[in-house]
Order: sequence, then C-alpha cells, then structure tokens
Amino acid sequence: MIAAVEKGEIGRRFDTVLIANRGEIALRVQRACRELGLRTVMVCSDADRDAPYRATADAFVCIGPAAPGQSYLNQAAVLLAARSAGAGAIHPGYGFLSENAGFAEAAEAAGLVFVGPPASAIRTMGDKIAAKRAMIETGVPCVPGPDEALPDDIASITAIADGIGYPVIIKAAGGGGGRGMRVVHDASALKDAVSVTREEARRAFGTPELYMEKFLQHPRHVEIQVLCDDHGNAVWLGHRDCSMQRRHQKVVEEAPAPGIPAEIAAAVGKRCADACQQIGYRGVGTFEFLFENGEFYFIEMNTRLQVEHPVTEMTSGIDIVCEQLRVAQGLPLTLAQADVRAHGHAFECRINAEDPFTFAASPGRITAAEFPSGPGIRVDTHVTTGYKVSPHYDSLIAKLIVHAPTRDQAIRRMRLALADTRIEGISTNLALHRALFEDPAFCAGETDIHHLEKWLDERKQ
Repeated sequence: MIAAVEKGEIGRRFDTVLIANRGEIALRVQRACRELGLRTVMVCSDADRDAPYRATADAFVCIGPAAPGQSYLNQAAVLLAARSAGAGAIHPGYGFLSENAGFAEAAEAAGLVFVGPPASAIRTMGDKIAAKRAMIETGVPCVPGPDEALPDDIASITAIADGIGYPVIIKAAGGGGGRGMRVVHDASALKDAVSVTREEARRAFGTPELYMEKFLQHPRHVEIQVLCDDHGNAVWLGHRDCSMQRRHQKVVEEAPAPGIPAEIAAAVGKRCADACQQIGYRGVGTFEFLFENGEFYFIEMNTRLQVEHPVTEMTSGIDIVCEQLRVAQGLPLTLAQADVRAHGHAFECRINAEDPFTFAASPGRITAAEFPSGPGIRVDTHVTTGYKVSPHYDSLIAKLIVHAPTRDQAIRRMRLALADTRIEGISTNLALHRALFEDPAFCAGETDIHHLEKWLDERKQ
C-alpha cells in the first residue's frame, strides 16, 4: 500500500482507482495499481465484457454500448461508475478522456482525484498556440512562426507565410493525432490550404483557429519524457525517437534517440523540466520536438501517459505509471535528476490488427496468439488466443518491447522477438515490422519522419 501522504496533502489520498480505458493500457495501469496495493475498478463497453483483465479487477462495471461516445467517452457514465464502486481516483490511460480538461475538472468536482495534470495545464498545452507561447516564455526552443492565430484575411496570411519562408505548414490550434495539418510549398496553394484546414479543424476539434510554422524538410521526431510532483520537483527521463511514422501515426519507437549529443539533449531536457515547474505541471508528460541539423524545435506537449512509455521505462529503470500514481496521491517523486541514468537501448513495435502494407483494419477473432519471452523482452498486451478484436476501437493489440546493451544488439533481439511472435485468425502488421528491422537506413539510424512513407511507396513500385 502507498504510504500515507504528507501533511497538507491528505485530501488526495485514495486506495481505489477507476481505470477509464480499455485494452493493453488498462491492463498496464491495473498492474501498477496492484503493485502499489491499490484496488482497481475496470470499466467496459458491451464489446469488452469478456476482457481478460476482468478476472484481476476488484470491480468491473459496464458503462454502455460498444460505440466510444456512449461508453468510454461518456463522462457521466464514467463518473457514476467511479462513485458507485467507491473509487477515489480516475486514471484515464491515453486517448479517450485523458487530455480532456473538462473531464479532469468534473472528476475533481465530484471529489475524485484525476490521475493527470491540473485541468489548467491540460487546457493550455491542448491549445497549440497557447502551448507555443508558454514554451517561448519558458525558453523551450520552438519551430519558427508566430505564437498567435492566423487572421481571417488571406493578404495578412500571405504576408506571414512570406515572412517565415516557404514551405510552411498550416496547423489546427486544437489539433492532434496527425489531423488538421497542410503543407504549403508556394503562395499559389496557400488560400485553398487555409480554407480546407480551417473547415477540418472546425469539424474535428470544434474550433477553426489555425496557426502557421516553418515546415522543416528532413526532421526527426524526438520526445522528452518528464515527471513532476506537487512539491516543486520535476525531472526528465531521457529522450526517444518516434520518426518511423505513417500519416503522423507512430509505428516504431526507440530510446534513446540515436546520434544526439548528450550535452544538447541535457540542455533541452532541463528547459522542459523548468517549464513544467513554471506552468504548475503535475504527473507525467511528453514534450514533442522536431530535431534537425542539431537543433530541437518544440511542436507540442502530450499531457498524459504515452503509448511508447515502455522504451523509456526499459532504459531508465523507472516505473513511470507507479510514479504517476504516487504523484497523484500527493507524494513527492522518489527520484531526483541526478538519479536518472540511461542504460542500453530499447525498441517498441506497435502490433496492430491491420494489413501490414495497406493498413486496412482487420477485426475478428484471434485463433492463436504466441508471444516471445526471455532476457530483455517485454510484451504489453491484453489479447490471448480466442480474443475478439472489435471494429469499434483503435487497432493496437500489443506492444513488443526489447532492451539490450547497445542499439545493434537491440535490433538483433527485436528480429528474434518478431520471428517468435505468432498471431493468427486476423491480419497484423508483423510483416511490416520484420521488414523494417532489415531496412539498412533504419538499422543505421539514418531516417527522418518521411522515411517510412517513402519506403512504403518504393515497395509498391
């Protein structure tokens, strides 16, 4: 059981956590709670009534039909389940309600602890313009471009683009998940790009507000993981590379990001930790950067636990979810920056229920599931033989993670782990991962965020 919280923080004490999510992340959070001696309440939709983590939950509550809007995104249903099951806290996982400031406020108003940052921080960092402005003020390096919304008239927008220099990228202020973005290479395409992106932003995020930045030609996607408490402590846990993407969706992640000088990473990591202290951040978070020509450029902050957190756990030896829960209790971090050390190299492959090269979703029943084991191998998954993959949710069914003393050894270990993974009855992207870990450019660490899509195009020819 977590120790009693310090005087003045007693109001944050809890012994039961409702996990407002599903799939592998629900199971991951449940395991951390059990390790800390916390009771767990699992919620489910009708489609997830037979989820394998039901057997290890202290309570299991169905909150609605399969459609996410009527279950996992139904705030009233989640809060009612928490109250009826006697939960003192809600862990949102990732996706769904994890970055919803209104839900965080509603949970706190209901007397529940939201396992995440304050609603004010979620709101600030969820607005990409406000986030950029906050990072500029705290000294975090940002992509060139104004920290304000684009005006309505095209003449003024054109002047901004001319000042930045083409190519530029138009982004939705409330965007995320790779949506609401258009690259513009010259002035002739600017007006249409702004119009289309504004409408997409309005429909997808509820606001037509846009902003503009310089479009970097060959950047890598590099992230810095942070942990913060309510006692003025903030640390960064190293960096990871998430450049292997298709349509802005990550496929493979690794830690640390290869080829980045330690002194450059340390300077930016410290600025991230300092920024968290200045904005009153609490819990886990991730600063996302584009990295090009030895420079970091901030693009956004994720105010939640991320899918790829295991590679940082493997290299740092720190259980990020346990620390997140302790911080939510009002306890101080168990480590200082001097305690953080990166050891070896780790990769994560996202195993999805989809065609490996067309990416068409492949729901259905898994007739056989075998995963590898052995030194340096970790599998985060909720699926077993007989599990039915629902068409209603994200296609992620497992995360295969390996760790080894060096990057080359980790690549070899991942090849073996992928060869020993068998999932039958549905299509998966295992073949894609096996091919990627034979790609010379990827194995050499010489890729940028455009590499995977170019590689896929070349395979079609």
